[in-house]
Amino acid sequence: MMKTTHTHNSCVTCPYPNSQASVRLFCFPYAGGSSLVFRPWFNNLPKTVEVCPIELPGRGSQMRLTPFSQLEPLVEFLASALLPHLDKPFAFFGHSMGALVSFELARLLCREYDTSPIHLFVSGRRAPQIPDPKPPVHALNEPEFIEELYRLNGTPKAVLENAELMQLLIPILRADFAVLETYVYAPEPTLNCPITAFGGLEDSEVSYDELQAWREQTNAAFSEQMFPGDHFFLHSAQSLLLQSLSRELERMTNDGKFFTPMTP
Repeated sequence: MMKTTHTHNSCVTCPYPNSQASVRLFCFPYAGGSSLVFRPWFNNLPKTVEVCPIELPGRGSQMRLTPFSQLEPLVEFLASALLPHLDKPFAFFGHSMGALVSFELARLLCREYDTSPIHLFVSGRRAPQIPDPKPPVHALNEPEFIEELYRLNGTPKAVLENAELMQLLIPILRADFAVLETYVYAPEPTLNCPITAFGGLEDSEVSYDELQAWREQTNAAFSEQMFPGDHFFLHSAQSLLLQSLSRELERMTNDGKFFTPMTP
């Protein structure tokens, strides 16, 4: 049985600490994903970047903790976890659910702590002001829920067909989908950091126009880039995505134009 309390001592992972890095990149996974999603990234981004994947409750080192099912308390939890790590310039990358989480976290840090990422990379997610056009799935019965997972193509078939693994995974996925499906966008001042939006050319979940609408969320620069692949181009076009991220991160570190980091 899962515990009902939350602790963020192992929420921020950094398997390869890099004290010489000039930027920390906090990476937020998609629904059902863990910090392991970003394992291949460590050796494929500039040495000036310290990659820090986020481990959400319910998976990995936080497996014994209850997953959040609403966005607001999740973001508050993450803000507390990140505060000790904001002593140097930082950027956010989030894919799908992770994009929404990182966006709301950036807004909270700006609103309550007067600090901001130097860049927000959002991937595979429509802009937050656009309502979800599809009916919710987090409360579907199990056969229908698993059918939806097949359709999304983000869970390996071998996992979907493993009843024991699915009994562990389904509560996490239901909670993550609830985070997304109960989210209500509230207008706030636009972010001061640039936003880059990444999308998949064959992604049936997010249209090009829905990706472009992220432009409305920043008063700084906005750019977008499309990659071959469906909603999980994060994996299928990984090398292309990492090349693009590397170029942008190198440009930022070379420019040296950072927001003032937070002092713990």
